[in-house]
Amino acid sequence: MAKNRRNQSGAVRFVPALKAILLCTLIGGSAVGYVLQKNQLHDLGRQITRREVMLERLKRENNLRAAQLSNMQMPQRLIERVKEQKLGLFPSQPAQCIFLFESLPVEKTNRPSSFLLSGK
Repeated sequence: MAKNRRNQSGAVRFVPALKAILLCTLIGGSAVGYVLQKNQLHDLGRQITRREVMLERLKRENNLRAAQLSNMQMPQRLIERVKEQKLGLFPSQPAQCIFLFESLPVEKTNRPSSFLLSGK
């Protein structure tokens, strides 16, 4: 038996060690990749939660500002602001208004124009 060991090449003796190293590297690499993926998922979850909270806050602020805008555009509020700032503005008189009337569109028909002129 001892004779057989001496005749084996060095590559044959290192194959099992090489297989073990390769297997450990693959398992270790997979474990590291798994941990990195889990960390990335955790970070993305925190980002989503933070952005959802920010979205809700912005929606509340938007609703508040829309209410403020509608309040500021009310005619009574505008009149009060004009009086506060003493701008000297007043409603326009009916003689100062110009009304533009739009004519109704003429319906198009498939009849010949001579038919329309004759009144038939």
